[in-house]
Amino acid sequence: MSPNEMAKTIGAGLLSFPVTHFDENQQFIEGAYREHCAWLASYDVAGLFAAGGTGEFFSLTPTEVVTVVKAAAQEVKGIPLLSGCGYGTAIAIEMAKGVEGAGADGILLLPPYLTNATQEGLEAHIEAVCKATGLGVIVYNRDNGIIDEDTLARLCDRNPNLVGFKDGVGDIELMMRVYAKMGDRLTYVGGLPTAETFAPAYLEMGVTTYSSAIFNFMPEWALDFYAAVRARDTETIMNGLRDFVIPYITLRNKGKGYAVSIVKAGMKVIGRDAGPVRLPLTDLNPAELAELAALIEKANGSMQAKGLKAA
Repeated sequence: MSPNEMAKTIGAGLLSFPVTHFDENQQFIEGAYREHCAWLASYDVAGLFAAGGTGEFFSLTPTEVVTVVKAAAQEVKGIPLLSGCGYGTAIAIEMAKGVEGAGADGILLLPPYLTNATQEGLEAHIEAVCKATGLGVIVYNRDNGIIDEDTLARLCDRNPNLVGFKDGVGDIELMMRVYAKMGDRLTYVGGLPTAETFAPAYLEMGVTTYSSAIFNFMPEWALDFYAAVRARDTETIMNGLRDFVIPYITLRNKGKGYAVSIVKAGMKVIGRDAGPVRLPLTDLNPAELAELAALIEKANGSMQAKGLKAA
């Protein structure tokens, strides 16, 4: 699909990042990963991001990213498949070309590795990646890769395939400046950790979609919550936040790097074990896993009471 078609499609529904499956030796398990991607794609999801943040992009080699995307592309049909892309400019360009050949429909461009840069440097970096591929590009504004609305506008003027802006900063003023300047030129994606927490507020700033890590292990719950956000159903939203999301965040905050670890733990709880996280991340301990299992059981009970299918 064209970059604009991809952007329009993902802006109309919920997004998710499939976890990447590893064995006890931390090697990629392609078969289990493909089965998981197919399972997620069977739900009413607007797009999937292979080798994204929840997919442990940061611990995959560039070659592995292409391998993971190729595996996902063989299972994900009919919805956009996007790939994580990043590191230094030369690696990001090489990776963008690789995932385009592997079957991706778009790219999520993560910040450059480690270094800080000027707006001019970030602008040149993003443009170099846009020029290297025909895929639609979504720039992920976060950490050391934060661009302002003027830089973004210049990039959009010169790069028609720059079609999305994902916010991982949480700076409300910056997000409003971006939305006020760019309007519907871009699709806006919520990208703060456990995005459900921020989704109602971000909807008022033109952010019609977000990436749900929870979708990996509770897809029906995640879709129900997203529908409530789009409908501005305050009662359902607040019940979901109180009963699951906020306790989930409290558990997530018990360990550094747990934003990914807790998702893989959720997979284990529902009987779809994706293996351990890859070093340097660490898995939840047994007590934390039990706490998560109790939260999921409670959420699934609420889903069943509403007549929805639990994971």
